[in-house]
Amino acid sequence: MESVKPYPQQKTVSVLPKKKKRSSDHLMAIAFILPSFLLILIFVYGFIAWTGYVSFSNWNSLVPDFSFAGLKNYLYLFQDFRFQADLRNSIFFTILFIGLVIISGMGLAILLDQKIKAEPVFRNLFFFPMALSFVVTGVVWQWLLNPSTGVNLFLNKLGLSPKWYTDTSILAGFEWGRIEFGIPVALIAVVIAAVWQMTGFSLAMYLAGLRGIPDEVREAARMDGATEFQLYRKIILPLLQPITVSVIIIMAHISLKIFDLIYAMTGPGANFVTDVPGVYMFETTFRGNYYANGAAIAIIMLVSVAIFIVPYLIHSRKAEN
Repeated sequence: MESVKPYPQQKTVSVLPKKKKRSSDHLMAIAFILPSFLLILIFVYGFIAWTGYVSFSNWNSLVPDFSFAGLKNYLYLFQDFRFQADLRNSIFFTILFIGLVIISGMGLAILLDQKIKAEPVFRNLFFFPMALSFVVTGVVWQWLLNPSTGVNLFLNKLGLSPKWYTDTSILAGFEWGRIEFGIPVALIAVVIAAVWQMTGFSLAMYLAGLRGIPDEVREAARMDGATEFQLYRKIILPLLQPITVSVIIIMAHISLKIFDLIYAMTGPGANFVTDVPGVYMFETTFRGNYYANGAAIAIIMLVSVAIFIVPYLIHSRKAEN
């Protein structure tokens, strides 16, 4: 009986990645990223650090003075009448701006989602203001809301003559510190201009969210007896909650650092009723040469924006993981 010869054992060959290729790709990626990283490190974070350093100095003249001043510049600002008015204006501008942008954008998106005729025409009309800069918007709305011309030519025939951005009265005001805390009437005109420009962004976000909801979800709710109002209140609007959060964060970022719209449309206004920290920082730094005070205003603006942005970024990162 012939003996069966065993099959020769095959040697297992492990395929290892070439170290040279991997290292060359790694170096190539670093070479592409490094210039952007260095530019951001210098011109963003480096300048932020420099601004923070200047804000703690005594450099409030043309001659640089980097001697340590502690919190003197910050304490001066929070005791200053104009800066207190700026904080008041920023608070109410942000609340009114975000609320109206969300309501108008969501409402228009729901209307356009009804498959109406000439939808592309209406969509482009609502998106058009986003193509303009805030400077152009400010100049145009300054003409429209001029108390002597613009829309007042028609309102005067109805017996109405609003002062718009020249009004110095405060709605529901009460004494708080050195200012009257309430809604400045003149600020409402600025809010109208800002909402007109940014509603298109909110509309685009909500319309994309509505088009992403499957029709099966709507049909299932209708078959269960839900009315259109219940459908939107209990199903569609909760599904749009992530978009609402994104719109709030982005609009808060815009409103807290607003400068060009107000500078072109009204300026600080009488009794600082339309002033904001961005305008105050510009005039303090580049007109008054109070560089330390201007740097302190910039840092306060940065912190106020970070209060909205950082928690959102942390939450988004956790959601991705």
